[in-house]
Amino acid sequence: MHSDLRTTVHEDFPHLRALLADLVRIPSVSADGYDPGEVRRSAEFVASLLRAEGFEDVTLLELEGAHPAVFGEIPAPEGAPTVLLYAHHDVQPPGPEEEWDTGPFEPFERGGRLYGRGASDDKSGIIMHLGAIRAFGGRPPVGVKVMIEGEEEIGSRHLTEFLDAYSDRLAADVVVIADSSNWRVGEPALTTSLRGLVAVSVEVRTLQAPQHSGLFGGVFPDALTTLARLLATLHHDDGTVAIPGLVSEEVDGLDMSLEEAAQVAGAVPGLESLGRGSVVSRMWTRPAVSVLAIDCPSISEAINQLVPVARAKVSMRIAPTQDPAEAMQALVRHLEEHAPWGAQVTVEPMDSGEGFSLVTDGPAFEAWKQGMRFAWDREPVEMGVGGSIPFVAAFSEKLPDADILLTGAGDPTSSVHAPNESQDLSDLERSILAQAVAMRLLAS
Repeated sequence: MHSDLRTTVHEDFPHLRALLADLVRIPSVSADGYDPGEVRRSAEFVASLLRAEGFEDVTLLELEGAHPAVFGEIPAPEGAPTVLLYAHHDVQPPGPEEEWDTGPFEPFERGGRLYGRGASDDKSGIIMHLGAIRAFGGRPPVGVKVMIEGEEEIGSRHLTEFLDAYSDRLAADVVVIADSSNWRVGEPALTTSLRGLVAVSVEVRTLQAPQHSGLFGGVFPDALTTLARLLATLHHDDGTVAIPGLVSEEVDGLDMSLEEAAQVAGAVPGLESLGRGSVVSRMWTRPAVSVLAIDCPSISEAINQLVPVARAKVSMRIAPTQDPAEAMQALVRHLEEHAPWGAQVTVEPMDSGEGFSLVTDGPAFEAWKQGMRFAWDREPVEMGVGGSIPFVAAFSEKLPDADILLTGAGDPTSSVHAPNESQDLSDLERSILAQAVAMRLLAS
């Protein structure tokens, strides 16, 4: 049973691997300061791939000031459900190129993995969807709609407007979001929860203007020392988040050892872990605070002066059930109430996204589990993810009756958002096969 799909996907995979490399070569960074023309070029290339497979109504979904998304449709056979397949074609900035083994947009294969920015997050998701369609010769047993977003890596800034403008086109019975990962290489997973996110910009001012550090040092604090003290109040000594009023939950059953987590994360020898509870609870269902950036003079520009003002971006992941508005208020209030030495502290909200807990029953969920069992010959894991995908909650609100599944081809060693991002090619092939099998089962 389904051996025909296994053979077809395996024979087609060299072509799909080449398409993934072609996608990686397009530097479709959606962040401010990068060429938006490359994101558009990426969208146009994805659209050409859909047209080549016989998709109808292939078009770029456009909004003023937004990067384009890609849409295409294959109408459902009589009586069959319609599945919306989601991925995103934009990628994170590459970071320092010297930290890559080759250029971030020069894909290369090593050890069964394809390296390059976006190879896993999330151009593998595009190939996963495309490969499943090709497994049926472009005529799948269910109706298929595809939406490939162009702004996921900048927080899906215009997602609500996209859904308001195009929700009729996107209506479906099942939504499959290929922007998560597997539990480990060779161990498939369906994601059942996502943490939410809030982030702020905090400014600390101690002086109206710089002053000579030899004259006033020891009398008044500089802004950098003051900011450091303020940021230190965000955690207790054991690393737990010190902001009151936040939801914190424990995960039962599944866990990861601290040794494995340290190896995957690339922790330096002797580094202690933060917080309490199981490792997966700390990653999936407990709050976590990180300082993402600090604006201040660089060492090369340092002079003997008391720096008068410094800024930081503070990001907080929140439990799947946490209200983002309440979490934002708690973070802002904490920073304002812990101003060291009477310094002026100004906090501005920046980003906000809801967490989500997915329903894990029904025919669609079971079809994808069976597809994974067939493709990997093992039981899939149900896991949480510490990251945030704004599309999930937004689309659930727009289509409350649709079943939503969250999956993906990556793994914890894919180094997404980091140098030398990569995708395990065997798991990508299995992910394509699993989705093809699931689509067949859903139609039966």
